[in-house]
Amino acid sequence: MTIDRFILAVAGSFILFSVILSFAHSPYWLFFTGFVGANLLQSAFTGFCPMAVILKKFGVKTGVAFG
Repeated sequence: MTIDRFILAVAGSFILFSVILSFAHSPYWLFFTGFVGANLLQSAFTGFCPMAVILKKFGVKTGVAFG
């Protein structure tokens, strides 16, 4: 699995988890959902993703995810 796929999986998991927590605990968990979404949006325009830096340090391989 490449970094691109990991980022999609982690971001999707964070969003689903925070939405579930917002219903179960507190609506303030939606701020975390917004943070993840804003980070995905800024990385689309800038090309910089903090999660990609972390995953590279853990040795996840880079490459084309789709294709």
